[in-house]
Amino acid sequence: MSAHEHRVDGSALRSKRATLDAIAEALDFPAYSGRNLDALFDCLVDLSWLPEGEHVLVWSGSDALAAADPRAHRGIRSVLEDATERTTGTERPFRFTT
Repeated sequence: MSAHEHRVDGSALRSKRATLDAIAEALDFPAYSGRNLDALFDCLVDLSWLPEGEHVLVWSGSDALAAADPRAHRGIRSVLEDATERTTGTERPFRFTT
């Protein structure tokens, strides 16, 4: 089975909030989900609203956030890495590329 790909074009995203919103939209997060790093992690390790199989976030242009807000970039990357590690071997593993 091939991976389900979810794309975020980060080339114009220069804030943590805008990036979290774009990731939430790309992965069709439930409306009740929050827009902070804890909520991002919780959603990424769940993904129960999506079909089974691997889900890959393709975050192109992530260097725009890294330049505008390095701390936010590091925080989001850290959550993406933690979620990748936590979901390995599950029905809906998550991973990301930049």
